[in-house]
Amino acid sequence: MFYPAYIHSDADGSASGFFPDVSGCFFAGDSLNEAFQDAQSALTAHFETLCELGEVLPAAYPVERHLKQRADEFVGGQWLLVDINMKQFDGRAERINITLPRRLLCKIDLFVQDNPQFSNRSAFLAEAARRVLPG
Repeated sequence: MFYPAYIHSDADGSASGFFPDVSGCFFAGDSLNEAFQDAQSALTAHFETLCELGEVLPAAYPVERHLKQRADEFVGGQWLLVDINMKQFDGRAERINITLPRRLLCKIDLFVQDNPQFSNRSAFLAEAARRVLPG
């Protein structure tokens, strides 16, 4: 999932930024490149802390939404989209019992057989849910 980050460069070459969707998550570096690298580390650490506290992870919204709501806050910098693997924050697996129509179940099983990135039906259903649900 991509989280938008807003970053400013300073005259000395350093840079810092924040994630508008993630309250309290900031990053910085002695160069623009270092700040880009720190952005992903900062977001991962922030999400790990939220998970440890049992908090819900915030959803990521498009840059356009931020510009529409708070355009005056985003002047003189640039946007960065930080890709983060949300699977690492899902927690331990839990067995459930669900009911699906037989035809749909057959379609899922055929799809899983033809797509090796899904190890099984559960992996497919989890990924489908991640794509549909926010955050």
